[in-house]
Amino acid sequence: MDSREALGSWLEGPKAAAERMGADFGYRGERLGLPREGSGSVAGTARRIGALFVDGWIASLIAYGTFSHGSLARADLLNLPVFFAMSAVLLCTTGTTIGKRLFGLRVVRLDGSRASIPQMLLRTLLLCLVVPAAVWDRDTRGLHDKAVATVEVRI
Repeated sequence: MDSREALGSWLEGPKAAAERMGADFGYRGERLGLPREGSGSVAGTARRIGALFVDGWIASLIAYGTFSHGSLARADLLNLPVFFAMSAVLLCTTGTTIGKRLFGLRVVRLDGSRASIPQMLLRTLLLCLVVPAAVWDRDTRGLHDKAVATVEVRI
């Protein structure tokens, strides 16, 4: 029979219960062979979200300044396509976007090499769908990264 400790409390979550039972989760990226910290380690959640906000803000400025002609509604409609185009072009050419560069991040394959253009296009498309990016594993990689075998690391 399982005890209450084995099932975990809804306040602590299943990870806390598993740790009490002796499970060792290690650090983020350990299963991927990445270092614990420093260059090449898995990027933190706050950095990734900050970079996403910067990229979204830049895409909004481009959409408003270039395509809106004074109409906020038109700029809102074009914000996502501009974000997709900006992210896809920058990721395919440099492996990083403006926001990612400001926060010291880049996107690479699991082996550390540069990701291909189809990988980056699919990753960006899944990021624009939001839900795949919001579902993470214990290495804090979203489904958009897992689908194309990439990881966002610190520079």
